[in-house]
Amino acid sequence: MPLLRAALILGLLSAVAPFAIDMYLPAMPTIAADLGADPAATQFTLTAYFIAFGLAQLVYGPWADQVGRKIPLYTGLGIFCLASIGCALAPTIGWLISFRVLQGIGGAVLMVLPRAVIRDMHTGTQATRLMALVMLVISVSPMLAPLAGSGLLLVGDWRLIFWMLGIAAVCSLTLTATALPETLPQDRRVPVRLGVVWRGCKTLFRDPVFMGLTLIGGFGFASFMVFIASAAFVYSGQFGLNPTQFSLAFAINAVGFFAASQVAAPFGARIGVPRLIQLAALGFAGFSALLLIVALAGFATLPVIIFGLFCANACLGLIIPTTMVMALDPHGTIAGLASSLGGTIQMVTGGVLVMVTGLFFDGTALPMIAAIALCACLSLIAAHLTLRAMGGGSAPAAPRHSVSQKDIP
Repeated sequence: MPLLRAALILGLLSAVAPFAIDMYLPAMPTIAADLGADPAATQFTLTAYFIAFGLAQLVYGPWADQVGRKIPLYTGLGIFCLASIGCALAPTIGWLISFRVLQGIGGAVLMVLPRAVIRDMHTGTQATRLMALVMLVISVSPMLAPLAGSGLLLVGDWRLIFWMLGIAAVCSLTLTATALPETLPQDRRVPVRLGVVWRGCKTLFRDPVFMGLTLIGGFGFASFMVFIASAAFVYSGQFGLNPTQFSLAFAINAVGFFAASQVAAPFGARIGVPRLIQLAALGFAGFSALLLIVALAGFATLPVIIFGLFCANACLGLIIPTTMVMALDPHGTIAGLASSLGGTIQMVTGGVLVMVTGLFFDGTALPMIAAIALCACLSLIAAHLTLRAMGGGSAPAAPRHSVSQKDIP
């Protein structure tokens, strides 16, 4: 499949699950008022989605390694569609949280399978380039999804957003059936046996580079999740932005991430991927810590916050696609399982940090910025330890042996 066509298809599929996050962000204060819920309970609709999204990936990866990539995609998208209808009809915040869990279970397939498909077709720099192109397509989500959500609020209430997500799932099912080929041939499929899966997980857990790269990206992604869960209340409560203004401010913060992701592959090829990760993690932590210092000094105005997060997220855009590809490269024979486990670790890490942040969240920017800075520092520590395990950051690491599920007795 041509690179651009593959990027477009995988990007469109991958964008559905983020739309389920970003599209209803402008409506979060409205949801809280309509369902009589406090901000913490409303934030939990995101946390529940993240955790379910992460844990469900453990199922889709091994299953996709056995039956191929398309059947799990059909199943997950079907669940996502039904859950979106449930969210649209939810009478209480408890019901909304429950259907968000189900929506996360369905949407998880759209995190695992595109990454596994990329690994089926490419490795190394070519895989990083395809991953970056996919993320370019996904980039319409944080930039356009909140604007789309605020536009829908002008013609209906927040429930209309979830009806539209159900329609998006139906369109994705059609795209999967008509445009996406099966990328895992029969001779590369392996049966799902608990013993084999457990041994494969032990192989991955015992690989310090896989775990380190996963946690570098995981702590980085957690910072973005903290921002997503808090920004609507901060921007509308502390700074008085309406839904459309919030959507524009949110889009600016996201531009840095996705613009930087497009230069990750050429930068990695020029200076070496480990060195790129090292510098990007340092920049991410530096900008986040500087923004925290400014906030503690009382100078965190809205333009300052937007600019600081733009710079930090630009560094993050270099980290996440690079660590995703690098973590999977040596594990092509269990790419589905590795993608599942990596995604689960990252999403659960983010969900836990969002819950912890919620304990201190008071509707102002300082707790949000502090949590982002903490995530950035943890990512930097993980990068330092991982690069030491790889033998330093001056050159690309040598390929490591990966245990195939077929090789495990």
